[in-house]
Amino acid sequence: MNAPQTAVLGKTPCTIITGFLGAGKTTLVRHLLENAQGKKLAVLVNEFGDLGFDGSFLAGCGIEGCSEDDVVELPNGCICCTVADDFVPALEKLLNRPNPPEHILIETSGLALPKPLVQAFNWPAIRARVTVDGVIAVVDGPAVAEGQFADDPDALAAQKAADASVEHDNPLEEVFEDQILCADLILLNKSDLVDEAGRARVKAEIAEHLPKAIKIVETAHGKVEPALIVGLGAAAEADLAARPSHHGEGEDHDHDDFDSIAVPLPAGLSPEELSARIAKAAEAEGVLRLKGFTAVPGKPMRLVVQGVGRRLSHHFDRPWSANESRDGRLTVIGLKGFDLKAVEAALSGV
Repeated sequence: MNAPQTAVLGKTPCTIITGFLGAGKTTLVRHLLENAQGKKLAVLVNEFGDLGFDGSFLAGCGIEGCSEDDVVELPNGCICCTVADDFVPALEKLLNRPNPPEHILIETSGLALPKPLVQAFNWPAIRARVTVDGVIAVVDGPAVAEGQFADDPDALAAQKAADASVEHDNPLEEVFEDQILCADLILLNKSDLVDEAGRARVKAEIAEHLPKAIKIVETAHGKVEPALIVGLGAAAEADLAARPSHHGEGEDHDHDDFDSIAVPLPAGLSPEELSARIAKAAEAEGVLRLKGFTAVPGKPMRLVVQGVGRRLSHHFDRPWSANESRDGRLTVIGLKGFDLKAVEAALSGV
């Protein structure tokens, strides 16, 4: 990684890592922690929902030089909406430690708008102490290649005008676009799952809507040279005009269009059996993403399960702690009023 910039700027640099649901933000953060090369990093991680999944995926994971104290979870709502109550106090707490971090990684919720968070770095309480070193947008290559997120707001507006049944723009489109429009670097993740033509098409679609010369880097499993991520020196909080947003200055941003519900996972299933049930649950009307963890009989490691669309994955991430409850839980994120009964039925094997 690059040399610490604190001595140069007099401020602690922070990297904001944004990206849509399941794009691979936490995997990228783990990769940066594992390749810190002695640099003291801390992580603020925020996830939409009441299950602290991403923080638990990072904390206590055995990465040298990274303790549980270096991973701070903000699970009480999207940090772009709870800046005063959650984000600023958490940042101040990290900065006031006897041995403060040299660089802070901030992983936003998949539903977060990055610009309000960048704006927060101008708050009087922290503006003299921190700077936004860069905003990194992690893009799910296969999802965009399959046309799940349109990148052309003009086309959406034309469709809305032509079709009386379209009552509002899809908020997912706006969130996705706001994330790439605010970025200093875009990582086209899971590029190994997209053919060359698909990757070229996705990059062209993204680049068409970028207001400035932003690089798009292809990655797989979040593996990228850390020097490309940390040490950009973007000072993004002073560059807000160059980061357009669908949401106006001071406009409230909430998640009324989404539900996030934690449900229990059945015990005693093999990874294959559990994955089959989660695959069925992912097909329920309105479901966007499923993620969670559970215990597997005879295995000392915790099984992590994730599903986005038709793509499912599971792996063992770490040993269970001695006093940790092994009750399996799954967070389901979906459009408001998604079919929860269908999800529960699928998980129960019905």
